[in-house]
Amino acid sequence: MKQLVADFPIQLQEALIIGQSYRFTTAKKAFSNVVLTGLGGSGIGGSIVQNFVFDKMKVPFIVNKDYFLPSFVNANTLVIVSSYSGNTEETIAAMQQAIKAKATIVCITSGGKIAEIARKKKMDCILVPAGMPPRACVGYSMTQVLFTLQHFGLIKDNFEKDIKASIKLIKEDIKDIQKKAKALAQKLSEKTPVIYAAADFEGVAIRFRQQINENSKMLCWHHVIPEMNHNELVGWKDKDSTKAVVILRNEDDYERVQTRIEINKKVIKKYTSNIIELYSKGKSYWDKVFYFIHLTDWTSVYLADIRNQDATEVKVIDFLKGELSKS
Repeated sequence: MKQLVADFPIQLQEALIIGQSYRFTTAKKAFSNVVLTGLGGSGIGGSIVQNFVFDKMKVPFIVNKDYFLPSFVNANTLVIVSSYSGNTEETIAAMQQAIKAKATIVCITSGGKIAEIARKKKMDCILVPAGMPPRACVGYSMTQVLFTLQHFGLIKDNFEKDIKASIKLIKEDIKDIQKKAKALAQKLSEKTPVIYAAADFEGVAIRFRQQINENSKMLCWHHVIPEMNHNELVGWKDKDSTKAVVILRNEDDYERVQTRIEINKKVIKKYTSNIIELYSKGKSYWDKVFYFIHLTDWTSVYLADIRNQDATEVKVIDFLKGELSKS
């Protein structure tokens, strides 16, 4: 897993090449809405893209993480099917519903049943390299989502330049990123991490939580500001030194959100002294996203080392899938 994390900048470079060289067979058309369906490591890229397009797309962009698609999906919907393995049963079920609804479908996968269905139905299917854990391939899948939206004229193409700049930023800052990640892992060891971020960076917060779950084999939770100020903040009522709060921050977070964060710190400090603030680096949205992803991915594998855990294995998920296959 450490090698996969280290190769993240290379993955982003390869993802750009894949997206730039892919030739869509589906003609451009207008859509009423866009739905990305995918779970886990295959779906998190969609959540991050959803944050990115919030103020850029003129039609709704929904991320679906279930067997069932929303009832509004129809011939005017673009459905992006994202499954790294190509065999995710929930995603296959949703894809079948999209076919029935006569939606335009674009698949992003490394193969499996989804690629097979796409071939038979003559759908666009962007293939990414196979043989890795889905959570280690977020750069591949997320970049292809952007190229798909670009093809249909839903977003502009300046993201390519931004991603190239982000790759450079990560490469130049790698030693500092690893140093910060090791220090953060030590602080989170034997704690329950609580991750907070501004609402427009929720995808990144979810990604961090999922990496701690899968790589570090730990429970944790996340919430966003300002929503948590209307509920979770009230839950901070008991002193608990086993909780460690990590706040993902950007220098340009909305000023009212920054004010809320400072007030939150005052409240939470009464109940735990473990409050850690992480600031992103870079100028663009993608600079900040990829910086955070790389920093927190390293944190999760260093935490696995501290806990003597194999960051790669996910035996309990394999067990779940095995049990499901019996019914």
